[in-house]
Amino acid sequence: MHLLIQAIILGLLAGGVYALMASGLTLAFGVMKVINVAQGAMIVAGAFLSYTLFTQLHIDPFVSIVLLAPLMFAFGVVLQLVFIRPLRSDEREELSLLVTWALALGIEGLLSVIYKTNYRSTITSYADKSWNVLGYRLSEVRVFAFLLSALIIVGLYVVLTRSEFGRSMRATVQNPTSARLLGVNVERVSAFGFGLSLATATAAGAVFGMIQPFNPGSHYDLISRLLSIIVLGGLGSLGGAIIAALFMGVTEAVFAAEISATWSSSTFFIVLIAILLLRPQGLFGSVERGAL
Repeated sequence: MHLLIQAIILGLLAGGVYALMASGLTLAFGVMKVINVAQGAMIVAGAFLSYTLFTQLHIDPFVSIVLLAPLMFAFGVVLQLVFIRPLRSDEREELSLLVTWALALGIEGLLSVIYKTNYRSTITSYADKSWNVLGYRLSEVRVFAFLLSALIIVGLYVVLTRSEFGRSMRATVQNPTSARLLGVNVERVSAFGFGLSLATATAAGAVFGMIQPFNPGSHYDLISRLLSIIVLGGLGSLGGAIIAALFMGVTEAVFAAEISATWSSSTFFIVLIAILLLRPQGLFGSVERGAL
């Protein structure tokens, strides 16, 4: 029982980070109907950028997010203008797969040239520290990562529900044509939405680099997990993605503790196949997709 509870705690902490990773992917699909399979590569790029700032300038990875997120937001806007906006709206979902896959391969190639293919880790002074709470070990890095992920997700929710930009974004999700008729600049909302997606990926990457070794090819495993999460939660549903991420984090950790650590990553694919067979729209999605 002790091992099971410890696994559940670790799973929840990991699930919080998965939720931050998946939020950007959900945002891109919800606003632009873009299936951004480059999200994993962008997370890895964020991990490498944070790693570089830490090793070269001794900037704590959590602090580096404040520096990197605005820059990557602007970069995301540029990517949307150059690669996504020219796609035909009636074929955007299908074409976005090809375009963002090309982006993912390009990012992987660039990172391989700069950093080689060796695994790296962002190891801070508190990397090996933990707290003992009622006999259970809580890693400081994982707790801080969970809290930061929760803070960013709450901030994202506030932006989406309380700001004028958020209202414009939700209107674009529900009906782009009606939003345009009501005066919403759909093109600008889409560009900013993609930038926000990339900013969250960068923040997730900085966190990811502290809790797990990574190399330029790590995005393959990441994107497969994230796609499983957003399908489980319901495409375009931010709340669904968060709940699905926590569920999958716990499922993976319990499977690793009770059955096999080697095969624990297969839980994502088992759940993905099951949800596609039993409820293709996901747990919190609808047949007619939409709504953050």
